[in-house]
Amino acid sequence: MTPDTPAKDDRLVWIDLEMTGLDLDKHVIVEVAALITDAHLNILGEGVDLVVHTSEENLAHMDDFVTKMHATSGLTDQIRSSTVTIAEAEDAVLALIEKHCHPEHPAPLAGNSIATDRAFIRKEMPRLDAALHYRMVDVSSVKELARRWFPKAYYNQPDKGMSHRALADIVESIRELDYYRRTVFVDVPGPASPEAQEAKQASTDAFQEHFE
Repeated sequence: MTPDTPAKDDRLVWIDLEMTGLDLDKHVIVEVAALITDAHLNILGEGVDLVVHTSEENLAHMDDFVTKMHATSGLTDQIRSSTVTIAEAEDAVLALIEKHCHPEHPAPLAGNSIATDRAFIRKEMPRLDAALHYRMVDVSSVKELARRWFPKAYYNQPDKGMSHRALADIVESIRELDYYRRTVFVDVPGPASPEAQEAKQASTDAFQEHFE
C-alpha cells in the first residue's frame, strides 16, 4: 500500500465454506466463515463464523466421506440445531465487508482452491458474489509454484490441522500465505532450509491466537 492509497483499498476478503459435497446441482452450503485482512495479512476484527441450517433431504445427499468428515468435526449436529439461513449468513458477510472494505473498490476473494467456494457463492449468495472483485487470490496457486520453484520453502510450510471447519481453514490459509510471503516473495533462490524453518515458526506464532 502506498501513502496515497486509502487503507480500505488494500483489503482481502477471505471466505471458506463447508458444503454437503462439491456438486452444484445437488449440494448446498452448510457453514460460512469470513475474515478480512489488510495488505500485510493482519486480520481485522472478529469475522463471521456461522453454521447454516439445511434439510435432512440435503444432508442425505452427502457421500460417505463427507458424512464421516462432518460427523467427526461435530458440524452435522450443529447444522441440525442451527436456525441460521443462507440469506442471514450472506447478510453477515456483507456487513463485514461494508465495515472493513471500500464501498467503491470491491476487494478480491481469497482462500485455498477458492474457485469451488466462488461457484457456490455465485449460486447461493449472489449479492455477496456481486460485492466481491472478479479477481481472486488463490493460495493453492502460490503453493503449486513454490513446489516447482522454491522446494525448500514448499516442504517447510506450516502444518495444517485438517479440522475441516471453515474458520480454522481460513486462518490456516492466511498463515500459509504469510509464510510464502516470507519465503517465496523474495530474491531467487529463496531461503535455505533453516531460514524456511524460522519463517515457518514466525508464521505459526503470528496466527496461533486465532486457533485458541
